[in-house]
Amino acid sequence: MSSRRHRGFTLIELIIFIVVVGGAMAGILSVSNAVVKSSADPMVRKQSLAIAQSLLEEILLKEYTKPSGSTVLGFSGGGARNLYDCVRDYDGYVTTTGIVDGKGEAVSGLTGYNITPAVAVTDTTIGGVSMFKVVVSVTGPQGVVELTGYRGDY
Repeated sequence: MSSRRHRGFTLIELIIFIVVVGGAMAGILSVSNAVVKSSADPMVRKQSLAIAQSLLEEILLKEYTKPSGSTVLGFSGGGARNLYDCVRDYDGYVTTTGIVDGKGEAVSGLTGYNITPAVAVTDTTIGGVSMFKVVVSVTGPQGVVELTGYRGDY
């Protein structure tokens, strides 16, 4: 009689395979878990950056100097943000109860963010050209994000 050779895995081979695959899966899942835990961190920082960019853009699009005949008070004079008409009006602007839109209404979901320290608008000269240096800082759950922009008289 001819002996037939059986093909397949032995029990020991199968157990070794399960142990190796189980160890590999444990390693992959632990790395994946660490990535998922910290994946929200960049999103929070990106939100702070988006808020700072939005306010900086709003400021830099304003007039360099107060339009003639304007009686609008800036932040330091107690004026309303939706009426600000020049870059200098934003000097000292700060929020401590969350982010507000241009109309002064609170933006839901952004109560953990503030415009602090205050917006700083300072005179500077670059290449003989008078400019305003505008520094906007947003304090959020992960700290402060600060952006700087320049507005020339053009």
